[in-house]
Amino acid sequence: MAGFRTHITVSSLLGAGYGVAASQQLGFAPETALLAGGLTAVGGMLPDLDSDSGIPLREMFGLVAVVLPLTFIPRLAHMHVSQEGILAALLFGYVGIRYLGTRIFKHFTVHRGMFHSIPAMLIAGLVVYLGYHSADRRLRLLLGGGIMIGFLSHLVLDELYSIDLRGMRVKLNQFAGTAVKFVSPSVPATATCYAILGGLLYLAYLDYRQGITQ
Repeated sequence: MAGFRTHITVSSLLGAGYGVAASQQLGFAPETALLAGGLTAVGGMLPDLDSDSGIPLREMFGLVAVVLPLTFIPRLAHMHVSQEGILAALLFGYVGIRYLGTRIFKHFTVHRGMFHSIPAMLIAGLVVYLGYHSADRRLRLLLGGGIMIGFLSHLVLDELYSIDLRGMRVKLNQFAGTAVKFVSPSVPATATCYAILGGLLYLAYLDYRQGITQ
């Protein structure tokens, strides 16, 4: 599978391209394009959360603990939460994700499990789409799409690195087919992943219906 540095490099390059396209082709403000590109870069590192190594897990949860609560600031402001309340939410959000979230995630996931899958990619995109409050649905789709593009780049790279093109025959290593997938050998893990995805899709549908009626 691809190394951590390779994933960072590829997702960062994709993020730069995505940001430029958002600004030059789609007409988004430069700061919005910069945010979308940054989320794309972060998305490319997310699947390493289930790594067997402690370093990617620790570093990535530290990053997610900072970035994810920040995306909820507009929604908290829309709910008229005070400045102190927002700061408290950011603080407890960081601590909860960085420490409690890490323990829970390590306990319930295995390397190359359902977190390395297309449903997990959709979950990541929906979390950003639903979590970021904005009346501009295009903006939310842009940010959620950035996360998913980065996430997908990680899956594709891992799958490509499982193919040995040296010599006259194409060979697959032990990791082939474990990155870009829709199900895992674990039925409970697969069912849980799809239950989460279904719940988020329902919330996205309600959000869409609410937008139509307004």
